[in-house]
Amino acid sequence: MLSMPLKFSSVAQSSGPCRLLISSRRVASSVEFWSQIRVRPATIAMAQSIQSQVVGGLGFSNSTLVGTSLSRCLRPSAVTVSTGRVCIAHLSSQASSSTESATPTPAPASIKPGDWSFKNGKVVREGSIFQDFLGQGPSPALVNSEPTSVPYLAEDAEKAVKNGRMYVETYGCQMNVNDMEIVLAIMKDAGYNEIVYEPEQADIIFINTCAIRENAEHKVWQRLNVFRHMKRHWNRNVVSSPSRSRYPPKVAVLGCMAERLKVKLLESGKMVDVVCGPDAYRDLPRLLSLVDEGQTGINTMLSLEETYADVSPVRLSSSQVSAYVSIMRGCNNMCSFCIVPFTRGRERSRPVDSIVREVGELWEQGVKEVVLLGQNVNSYNDISGNVVEGYDGAWIEQNAREAAQQTSANLLSPGFTSISNVKEVGLTFAHLLDCLSTIYPQMRFRFTSPHPKHFPEELLYLMKDRPNICKAIHLPAQSGSSAVLERMRRGYTREAYLELVDRIRTILPEASISSDFITGFCGETEEDHQDTLSLVETVGYDMAYMFAYSMREKTHAHRNYEDDVPEDVKQRRLAELITTFRGSTGQNYKDQLGTTQLVLIEAPNKRNPLEEVIGRTDRGHKVVLPNIPVPDALSLSPSQVSDGANTSQHNSSDVDEQSKVKLEVGDYVEVHIVSTTLASLRGNPICRTDLCTYHSKSR
Repeated sequence: MLSMPLKFSSVAQSSGPCRLLISSRRVASSVEFWSQIRVRPATIAMAQSIQSQVVGGLGFSNSTLVGTSLSRCLRPSAVTVSTGRVCIAHLSSQASSSTESATPTPAPASIKPGDWSFKNGKVVREGSIFQDFLGQGPSPALVNSEPTSVPYLAEDAEKAVKNGRMYVETYGCQMNVNDMEIVLAIMKDAGYNEIVYEPEQADIIFINTCAIRENAEHKVWQRLNVFRHMKRHWNRNVVSSPSRSRYPPKVAVLGCMAERLKVKLLESGKMVDVVCGPDAYRDLPRLLSLVDEGQTGINTMLSLEETYADVSPVRLSSSQVSAYVSIMRGCNNMCSFCIVPFTRGRERSRPVDSIVREVGELWEQGVKEVVLLGQNVNSYNDISGNVVEGYDGAWIEQNAREAAQQTSANLLSPGFTSISNVKEVGLTFAHLLDCLSTIYPQMRFRFTSPHPKHFPEELLYLMKDRPNICKAIHLPAQSGSSAVLERMRRGYTREAYLELVDRIRTILPEASISSDFITGFCGETEEDHQDTLSLVETVGYDMAYMFAYSMREKTHAHRNYEDDVPEDVKQRRLAELITTFRGSTGQNYKDQLGTTQLVLIEAPNKRNPLEEVIGRTDRGHKVVLPNIPVPDALSLSPSQVSDGANTSQHNSSDVDEQSKVKLEVGDYVEVHIVSTTLASLRGNPICRTDLCTYHSKSR
């Protein structure tokens, strides 16, 4: 509910139109706006039942303004003021001094000081005027100390939508996927309970967008043109359309592109009905209500506090065994090429207890793997002070160096710097991983996307100690040239990055490392490009995301650098980078031949869904295996389950065929790797197991 204190200016009362100027101090997302309303005196009347009512969307305590001019200016649900929140309201007459000098008519007993009456064709002030309150505190009779209920929508508006239908499209990173699930939860509370898979069947079309690269935005514009064409020809197709509505669906653009191109989207020829930034999803029901009144809904305000910690996301697929959980939002790094700080805002972290609660809900739903998300996920810093039941942080206290005197400086990897300093250090990312892996030992945890500067040694040793924290580290390099890294404002050199890789290989020799790279950044020379190629060869990444540079407005590079590398050169360097990566990554897969891996089954293999399934190892490698009955290690004695050295043991008579189980999505399977490609592994299943059983045997 929203309370909205208003301050009213004086209104000149004459035979001509009068003006009522309203300043809203807090509306929706605290957006300050001014609106001017013209009301003729002849259209103003005193309500017969001197009660608080709402006409034309504007409510006044103990009086009502009625008139066609007002109803045209303010639409229903646009502005609502509840009784007791108007502290001072003053109307004065400039033209009629005789009115003030006349003997006032005694006010009815029900009219309190500050109310209005209609006399001799004019509005007359009853009781005190504005000057009576100067130098005094608020009057208890006029100010309600209890919070008032001023909703985004009219009363019971959520009941107006029953079984609303939504069509969703999501572009970009995993954060956008999780954001879409948050939007679905918010809309479910507003009465939209059904997700459809054709836009013609929907009441609302949601497009969650990405602004990282120009190509991503281009795809969104193409889809918006398709939806505009659909809406323009709706009346022709309504008979044959599968939709149950006579009216075309509303189109809402969400996410980073909404924040970056809000004005352009609104001016795109009625292509979009609602524009909503990533911190304003709670406001979507109100914005959609404005569309019903013929207006365009927009809210792209960024927040320093919003984390949606109290929202339980509605999962897009109930059969998924892996789920995303957002632990923090925003980014403070301000890398010169990146638009994220301008579309997602400053960093803020969810309380640990809210994350533990959400992971617990996922566990009850059958989820076996959680991916912790954040724009800078390992900079997580919970300063809420909330206590998590069952967690005391003992491991961190025993193993973290200088844990009692943690500062933002010793939270960084050695040799790395940061342009933003943490004022208050609370529970760190290592605390969060320690807590989750302790409370949910049978849940597998991954995280993305981190920054290389936030990998202190205690985090690496924690990953080594906990078998349910995946040994897969995303380590975005962006470039292998120290000169380019400096222009990118990454906070490290090539040498510091390689030293971090060496520490990871020493502490976690079995870990996989992935990365991000940009070719053709401002001022990049051929020598810089060769440095990047040599870095890829030296590290030997398991996986990499590689893109040609695309300059984004508002960024540091846009303001200070020139995009001076020709497009054809960018594409040529990108092709060379991809070729170099493919030549260096194959060894990582070959090294796993003959090994035994724990695989989480994710889905049937699309190429052979009846006979094969696919899953992922702890390192994140995809594995294809036949879906055949296997022994169940959870119900057999250790002597009946092979150690994987000889897979033929499972076809022997030692294990009764009736005791074997067929593999299902969500099962953990011990797998013997027998072959490999440059992008996947192939293996034979040994037995069904779980995390604790497998790792206890391995140790």
